[in-house]
Amino acid sequence: MVLSKGGSIGRFKLSSDRKMGDLKNIRKSEVKVTVTHRSKGMGSAPATVVSEPKVVTGDDGYVLEDVPHLTDYIPHLPTYPNPLQDNPAYAVVTQYFVDMDDTIAQKIVVHADSPRGTHFRRAGPRQKVYFKSDDVHACIVTCGGLCPGLNTVIREIVGSLHDMYGVTRIEGIEGGYRGFYSRNTIPLTPKAVNGIHKRGGTIIGTSRGGYDNKKIVNSIEDRGINQVYIIGGDGTQKGASAIYEEVRRRGLNVAVVGIPKTIDNDIPVIDQSFGFDTAVEEAQRAINAAHVEAESNENCIGLVKLMGRNSGFIAMYATLASRDVDCCLIPESSFYLEGPGGLFEYIEKRIKENGHIVIVVAEGAGQDLVAESLRTNDAKDASGNKLLNDVGLWLSQKIKDHFKTQTEMEINLKYIDPTYMIRAVPSNASDNVYCTLLAQSAVHGAMAGYTGFTVGPVHGRECYLPFYRITEKQNKVVITDRMWARMLSSTNQPSFISTKDIIESVTDEAPPTQLLDDQVADNGLVIKETIVC
Repeated sequence: MVLSKGGSIGRFKLSSDRKMGDLKNIRKSEVKVTVTHRSKGMGSAPATVVSEPKVVTGDDGYVLEDVPHLTDYIPHLPTYPNPLQDNPAYAVVTQYFVDMDDTIAQKIVVHADSPRGTHFRRAGPRQKVYFKSDDVHACIVTCGGLCPGLNTVIREIVGSLHDMYGVTRIEGIEGGYRGFYSRNTIPLTPKAVNGIHKRGGTIIGTSRGGYDNKKIVNSIEDRGINQVYIIGGDGTQKGASAIYEEVRRRGLNVAVVGIPKTIDNDIPVIDQSFGFDTAVEEAQRAINAAHVEAESNENCIGLVKLMGRNSGFIAMYATLASRDVDCCLIPESSFYLEGPGGLFEYIEKRIKENGHIVIVVAEGAGQDLVAESLRTNDAKDASGNKLLNDVGLWLSQKIKDHFKTQTEMEINLKYIDPTYMIRAVPSNASDNVYCTLLAQSAVHGAMAGYTGFTVGPVHGRECYLPFYRITEKQNKVVITDRMWARMLSSTNQPSFISTKDIIESVTDEAPPTQLLDDQVADNGLVIKETIVC
C-alpha cells in the first residue's frame, strides 16, 4: 500500500483502486510510506525537504502514527542488550521493558461502533538498544523563554543516561541554538547537576533565535555527538525537526530528541506541558495580592496580567483555582469595552454590588483592540514570534479613562504583572515528577534507536510523537467546552460572544466522532481515496 501526501502537515490521502473498507484486511507489514512534504522552517531557517511520516494501518480503523528509527536510513545497525537488565534497582519491576507493539490511543472516549483511531508508540525502555554506553556522546540544549522545570529536565536526562545506561560523556550546549557553533560546551555530570532542580532558570543558558541548521549539524558532526536532546517550545521543535532531517540526509548515526516546553500549555496532543502546574500555582500569589488590594480599598479594581500569548490556559486555570476572580479575559474569547454587555458595564455593575472587582487578563487577550487603539505594526522577536502590545497597561489606562470621563464613580486600580516572577521559579513537586518521566522517556527512546520524535503523556501514558504532531497547530482553550463553562460559572462574567460566534466555534472546533465513507480521523487525518497495493 502506498500513502501519498496532500494538503497540510498531518493530512494524508490513500491513492488506490481499493475501497476504504479493505483497510481492515491490510496488515502492518503491507504498509509502505512514501510521503514527503516541505517545512516552512523556523524563523530565518530555509525551507527543508521533510522525510515521510510513518503511518501504519491495521484492523478496525487502527492507525499508528509512528516515529522514525535510525534503521530507517542506516540498515543493519547492531543491537546490544539493555544495561537495565543488570540494574538491581529495576530488577523488582515485573515486565519492565515495553513491548514493541504497545501503543497508546489518542482518543479514549468512543462509541461501540467507533473505529480504533489514531495511536502513538508507547515510551519506555526496550530490551535491545542501538548504542553502546561507551560510544554515546550526548548533548542537551535549552531554547526560548524560561519555564519552571528546565533544570529538572536537564538533571534527569543526565541522571538517566549515567545511572541507567552508564553514559559518561554528556555536554550542555550553552545559550540556545547558537551555542552549537559560537560557544563552548559545558560538561554535565551527576555531581554537577545534583541540586539544580531546586533552582529556577536553566544552568546551560537559553536564547531566542540563533538557528542555523547547517552550522548546527556541522557542529554535531564535528564534535562526534550522537544523541541530541532539544528542550523548547513549538518553534524550537520545528528547528529540532529540521535538524533531524539534515542529520538523516547526511546519513549520520545521531538520535535527535525533542522535549516540548511551554509555560502556556499550548502544545497540542499531549496532556499538559511541564511547568504549567507551577505557573498556575504561582499565579495564585498575584491573584491573592490583587484580591487583598481590591477588598481593602474603596471601589477598587485589581487587575492581573498573566502569561498566554495565544492560549489562555494559565489565566483560566488560575481563575478557577482562585475563586476570587470576577472576570477572566483570554486570547480565544473576544471581548469589547463599551456598550451594553461590554466590559466597562460589567466592571461598574460588580463594583456597585461588591465594592470591588478582580480581573485576570492573559497577555494575548484583546490584541486586536490594542493594535487598533495604538495603531501598532506587526513586529517580531528573534524567534519569529509576533511582539505583543502590553494589554495590561493598555486596559488599565482604558478603565481609568472611562470612569474618569464617562461616570461619576471614583475608582482605585491596582495593576500587577507577575510574568517574569512566575517563569523564573523552580518547579513544584508535581512538575518535578513529570519532568523526570519526560527525561527518562526521552533517554529510553534515543537508546532504543528512535529519532526525530518528541515525548509527552497522552491520557497519562508517556508516548513518542512525530515532530509534526506538536508543531502543526497550537493547543487552545475551547470556549464551547465544559472547562470554560465552569470558569464562566465561577466568575459570573458575560461571555462577550454572540450566538453566531458560538455556532461558528462549534463548527470549527468540534472533532468528528467516527469515520464515514469520506473518512476523517480524530486527529485531522483525512483519508479520501482508495488504495493501490
